[in-house]
Amino acid sequence: MNDTDRAILAFESEWWRHTGTKERLIEERFGLSATRYYQRLNRLLDEPEALDQEPALVTRLLRVRDRRFPDPAGTDARRTADEDPGTSRD
Repeated sequence: MNDTDRAILAFESEWWRHTGTKERLIEERFGLSATRYYQRLNRLLDEPEALDQEPALVTRLLRVRDRRFPDPAGTDARRTADEDPGTSRD
């Protein structure tokens, strides 16, 4: 995870405090289109380091993502180790 990735996680926890639309704030802060930002955020949510650094935020965003885009195969491949009792993160 690099500094921009950490800044994206921080932004996700605070963007609602700022005036203006989220898309405008994304463009101003990161120089990314909303589409590129959400692609990057989506990849970031699957990184174990992101979960280690911001567990509550990442878990919440994973739940939101899974509600919006359910796994069509029903395999729930994006499940984290914390949610799957058969896996260990040690």
